[in-house]
Amino acid sequence: MTTQELIGRARTWLAEDPDPETREELAKLIESEDLDELAARFAGTLQFGTAGLRGEIGAGPMRMNRAVVIRAAAGLAAYLKDQGRAGGLVVIGYDARYKSTDFARDTAAVMTGAGLRAAVLPRPLPTPVLAYAIRHLGAVAGVEVTASHNPPRDNGYKVYLGDGSQIVPPADGEIAAAIDAVGPLESVPRPEDGWETLGDEVLDAYLARTDAVLDADSPRTARVAYTAMHGVGTSVLTAAFERAGFPAPVLVAEQAEPDPAFPTVAFPNPEEPGAMDLAFATARRTDPDIVIANDPDADRCAVAVPDPAADGGWRMLRGDEVGALLAAHLVRRGATGVFAESIVSSSLLGRIAEKAGLGHEETLTGFKWIARVEGLRYGYEEALGYCVDPDGVRDKDGITAALLVAELASVLKEQGRTLLDLLDDLALAHGLHATDQLSVRVEDLSVIADAMRRLRERPPAELAGLAVTSAEDLSRGSALLPPTDGLRYRLDGARVIVRPSGTEPKLKCYLEVVVPVASADGLPAARARGAELLAGIKRDLAAAAGI
Repeated sequence: MTTQELIGRARTWLAEDPDPETREELAKLIESEDLDELAARFAGTLQFGTAGLRGEIGAGPMRMNRAVVIRAAAGLAAYLKDQGRAGGLVVIGYDARYKSTDFARDTAAVMTGAGLRAAVLPRPLPTPVLAYAIRHLGAVAGVEVTASHNPPRDNGYKVYLGDGSQIVPPADGEIAAAIDAVGPLESVPRPEDGWETLGDEVLDAYLARTDAVLDADSPRTARVAYTAMHGVGTSVLTAAFERAGFPAPVLVAEQAEPDPAFPTVAFPNPEEPGAMDLAFATARRTDPDIVIANDPDADRCAVAVPDPAADGGWRMLRGDEVGALLAAHLVRRGATGVFAESIVSSSLLGRIAEKAGLGHEETLTGFKWIARVEGLRYGYEEALGYCVDPDGVRDKDGITAALLVAELASVLKEQGRTLLDLLDDLALAHGLHATDQLSVRVEDLSVIADAMRRLRERPPAELAGLAVTSAEDLSRGSALLPPTDGLRYRLDGARVIVRPSGTEPKLKCYLEVVVPVASADGLPAARARGAELLAGIKRDLAAAAGI
């Protein structure tokens, strides 16, 4: 694109941008002829996929802004009408990030202008409340404005259909095509009113439903320290805990209220280094049984436990550990149905399900796939996502997961035991399943493409001294899985999956080793062996990928 063409595209965009803030921002870039920045913003368009839209807020088609959202909403509306859903209800939720309220309002206006009915949740609320509301209200679709745990300057646009699950192919491609077909923004009707702003009835119904995840006779004694990570979880989680009869959580005060700047964390993700420091400091002062954290839109749930061997006396459990603990708890309670997980999650879930005589399925990464498993009773993936009430919320839900974790901690507390004790039991019963992740954040996406190409052309023959017994290119698909950009290596006693992140500029490598354990005395040695193998696999895989 020539300089003249680039400036011309920017001026065309500027002329129809409805947002004074992004208009001013873009006008300054044009005036200063900041060609590098303009090229980054006008090199293409933000692509609508199975995660909807997600990106940095700013002017231009490669950023999240009102113009992009209006087009997305218009395309979704056209798709719904083409599917015979004209006049149907679309429910819209939003978090507390920058521009979320504006994006929700624009979506409601576009849906109303297209002849659909629109209802907006009363205020910034957790994503699972929106997922619940879709089915509760009989909607034909739902939109959640959120960037989940992304950096502060990001926002996103997540789309659900009437079954309450996130979109999957071919719907994502059909919606994307409808977005591409949207004409000038002035051709998109956007009335000033005509949609409904919901009251608290839907939230009250969701909270009443959260009781369903607990055993009516279970103890409710676990004391919890809780952080909302500057997100929208505090009011809903504390209300759910109060309804259930648990002690009121001790809040991490610095992170309890919504703040789109996320001032106390580099990344508002409990998995990121340092994100849990304030929570651990609160725990050391108040001595709870466990620490629970939600991400900013409260669909994920992180758990930490007292551990004298950890720095500061507290240790974050891995998502795979929490996933196994909740599965074991549900089995003890007599759960029936299918346990499901993504392919990047621990194989321990399959062993727990098999021993209990329950069905088990693996899906591609993301709850858009897990939620669609027939007969689903419980689903999880290692990135702190748990679906413990699929009849209520067909998506990950950090609120109900927190309740179930607190119930399990209470049951164990009454027995004089802890979550770590139960993890030991699972290792003795099924072998020690140790997991880790090699995650590389990049500025240049070509680094990820180069790494994937290198691994496809020269797959490793061994990692950490373990022979690679099979190398599978997931982009070819299989009888069990649709195609996806990823690689899976099976080793003698280990498994590795490599894939680009669908929501962040990251290459993610998921590692698991399984070490047999004969007795409790052998657990320390098994853990040491597991850690040694994971470190070796991580080292050798990084070298093979050139990262």
